[in-house]
Amino acid sequence: MSYLDYPVLKQKISLLPDRPGSYQMKDGNGAIIYVGKAKSLLKRVKQYFTRPQVGKVARMVAEIRDFDIIETNSEKESLLLEISLIHKYYPKYNIMLMDDRMYPYIALKKKDDPYLKIARSDKEKGYYYFGPFPNSSQAYKMIDLLNKIYPLRKCQTIPNKPCLYYHMGQCLAPCIKKVDEEEYQKIVEEITRFFNGDNESLISSLRAKMKEYASKLEFERANEYKELIQAVENITSAQKIIFPDHVSRDVVGYSIREGYICVVFLLYRKGVLLGKNTYVEELEDDIDDMLENLILQFYEKHTDHPKELIVPSESITSVLGEALDFDVISPTRGKKRDMMAMALENAKQMLDQHFQTARLEDDVLSLLEQLKEKLSLKKTPLDIELYDNSHTQGYEPVGAMVKYINGEKAPELYRKYKITQPNPQDDLASMREVLTRRFNRLKEGKEKMPDLILLDGGFTQCQIGLEVKEETGVDIPLAGLAKNDKHETDTLINADTGEEIPLEKNSPLFFLLMRMQDEIHRYAITYHRGKRAKAVYKTIYDDIKGIGEKRKQKLLDLYPTMESLEGVSSEELLQLVPADAAQAILDKREQYDKEKAEIEAHHKAIAKEKEAEKQHE
Repeated sequence: MSYLDYPVLKQKISLLPDRPGSYQMKDGNGAIIYVGKAKSLLKRVKQYFTRPQVGKVARMVAEIRDFDIIETNSEKESLLLEISLIHKYYPKYNIMLMDDRMYPYIALKKKDDPYLKIARSDKEKGYYYFGPFPNSSQAYKMIDLLNKIYPLRKCQTIPNKPCLYYHMGQCLAPCIKKVDEEEYQKIVEEITRFFNGDNESLISSLRAKMKEYASKLEFERANEYKELIQAVENITSAQKIIFPDHVSRDVVGYSIREGYICVVFLLYRKGVLLGKNTYVEELEDDIDDMLENLILQFYEKHTDHPKELIVPSESITSVLGEALDFDVISPTRGKKRDMMAMALENAKQMLDQHFQTARLEDDVLSLLEQLKEKLSLKKTPLDIELYDNSHTQGYEPVGAMVKYINGEKAPELYRKYKITQPNPQDDLASMREVLTRRFNRLKEGKEKMPDLILLDGGFTQCQIGLEVKEETGVDIPLAGLAKNDKHETDTLINADTGEEIPLEKNSPLFFLLMRMQDEIHRYAITYHRGKRAKAVYKTIYDDIKGIGEKRKQKLLDLYPTMESLEGVSSEELLQLVPADAAQAILDKREQYDKEKAEIEAHHKAIAKEKEAEKQHE
């Protein structure tokens, strides 16, 4: 049903003001199910009902029967009001950052026989604070390591007699003697240098002691110092000074895929990267609104604020800069821009990881039963094969097949194919070659017939699969995965019947199919990379101004082929490259899509001619 069928909605939409504010969507029972903010309430609210929606937004719009608005004087006020109302009503369609735990610090007592401890805030006087640490276990490991190296007191309440630490040489024993303040001060300075990333003097000191004990043939003690050196190197491998100015700053990056967004916060304190926070959510309409909402919630939950926040979009710096108590910037060059690229890389990796690990606890066999029902198969598809091609502008084209047995990967049964057909840019011809070779081998009985063939190219690849089935006489159920106009996989195709079956983005079956889809992409690209690494080759980024070797390598790591650029927005690319270069990449992708569409049209014309000939016969 349309909003036009609900008089209240129709009337309220016609009265919307062109002003900033917050809006509250309500269901049929009057419960608030979503709170948002807008620069223009008129444009923002109206578009929910006048544009086609997908995923979470579509589900929400289907429930809306009424809404309220609150006008504000500025976008900053509307953002703060939005967060306040979310925390008041907890609407079911809003993103909620429920993790309100405090990050731990390592606290070093300044005087009175210093000691180390874990602290949940940096407010108590009389301590030096290091951190915060997003990972509690890392903070505990550091304390354990420092306590082994430095003979600080281990007891927060001093006992009447020395403990085991004194006899192990790990405590100066203030319980039985007065320790010189200068000796403590020296230790405090060394620990401070350690947390600032200067570990050379510490490692040199440990090496000297290791050699000293080795020369005395006390190999057990020498080995203890060797293990300490390794522990220091391991635990501080990420503790490198990235920003020599020692300013505390955070970097936000994001990546989008299949209707989901991953937002990453990289946390730098005093120039050192201490860790990251990651959030994966279903994508809403406006990415800027999502980022503003997430970022503001994040700093409401975590009281340790940086001096500077680096964000991936210039358009959100103004409102966030007004709402937060620190600087918000979106750099266009230099080391800070490189940190944005690093945040994007982390976001992309974590989003891929999300698709690979989400819903792993689901009963896979029951999901395969669901797949059987959806595709009207005669038997449960316990043996599934997926196919894909990969090339760089026609260079070193390859094909690949992965196999899943009982819903689990079977790498020993994967297959690689070197494409020999004359037009390597013709993906459909390449798929025809791969399927023909595979089906002929299956027909000869050299390998077991699978229960289902799953193709990733939508209707055109399904048509090629059907033609190869007919030509080879191999009867295997065939299905495909199709994408919508936003390049999101949302449809399962029964190639044998032509039926289109919608896929719910939050369903267990969707995540199982995405894991399979990811695996065939990964395997094909890995094979292609291995082939092209053996020779000089042209990349898709070679002739784009503003992309040097460093940026090119980063792009090749994240988007190695034209296919991997499918659905990538200019905003996402702007985290990596300047605006002109981002547009040039998208122009190349558009040209590739145009050429691909022409090739597909050619194949469709041939198929139509064949069908006409059959009917004539």
